[in-house]
Amino acid sequence: MSFMSQANPNLLSQRFRGYYPVVIDVETAGFNARTDALLEIAAVTLKMDEEGWLKPDQTYHFHVQPFEGANLEPAALEFNGITDPFSALRGAVTEQEALSEIFKAVRKGQKAADCNRSIIVAHNAAFDQGFVNAAAERAKLKRVPFHPFASFDTAALSGLALGQTVLAKACRAAGIPFDNKEAHSALYDTERTAELFCHIVNRWKSLGGWPPIAPQPADADAP
Repeated sequence: MSFMSQANPNLLSQRFRGYYPVVIDVETAGFNARTDALLEIAAVTLKMDEEGWLKPDQTYHFHVQPFEGANLEPAALEFNGITDPFSALRGAVTEQEALSEIFKAVRKGQKAADCNRSIIVAHNAAFDQGFVNAAAERAKLKRVPFHPFASFDTAALSGLALGQTVLAKACRAAGIPFDNKEAHSALYDTERTAELFCHIVNRWKSLGGWPPIAPQPADADAP
């Protein structure tokens, strides 16, 4: 008998131990979350259909103004293509505005899904989680919906499921189109990461891995 016999395994609230998964990607002006600017952030919430297949739901995206005194590494700006972080044409908002809107939407989705807490899903998740945590601290946001250190890392999951750890290569291995010219945009990378995470979770289900079957007790009389 499945250990989930008393609950509906096709509910999102039952799939990840009560966690509400939210896919996040950030573009930054360096690697140090404490000193380097957060320049762009996107989030994709997820949902499950009646048969328990995981799908992308809502998308949120913001260009972000560098916080006061932020470091801007030229190599990082060249890499992500944000040549002028202070340009009015970016339509950037403060860290507080961007995170407040995302957190509000995440809390609403979490409540609707009857989940206990949200969790970040990201490719090389420690990087994105570090910038989200640092920005939330700078903005003095108290109601952060995400677990402070737990996360689902699609780089690790892709290495297991697809034999690839680079986002573009993992997507292609999963049959998800990936345009390198669009990469390193938080919005594009988040949407592809969401598709990748859903693919891996759904593939595990299709192979019979979900819902799990409880191990049977050993036969005491067996030789």
